[in-house]
Amino acid sequence: MKPEELRGMSEEQLTITLRDTQKHLFQLRFQSATDRLETPSEIQKAKKDIARILTIQRERQLEKLSKAADADLDKQLADLEPKTEGPGKRRAKREIARLTAIKDTRAEAQAKAARKQQPAKGR
Repeated sequence: MKPEELRGMSEEQLTITLRDTQKHLFQLRFQSATDRLETPSEIQKAKKDIARILTIQRERQLEKLSKAADADLDKQLADLEPKTEGPGKRRAKREIARLTAIKDTRAEAQAKAARKQQPAKGR
């Protein structure tokens, strides 16, 4: 499937397509194990389709994060803090770093805008 087609789909359609493609990949792997697979390249195509779908979903998730309010970012950071220990800690730490970077970028932009609004001091 082409990325343009996938980008035109809604979130629900993407999820359904992902589930269907994963099922298809499972069937292809099963056929491969039983030596009934006619075109081995189908496995690679299915894997690439899954990667494309997941990439588009992640792009949309990051876009929502960049548009989210500061209170929402603070809430997500607070939810992630307990997850920095135990299984999944790397993912949680990466997400914390991303959210912190978004907040820092916003703070810098606000500070820059505030500096521009201040009247210039004359001689």
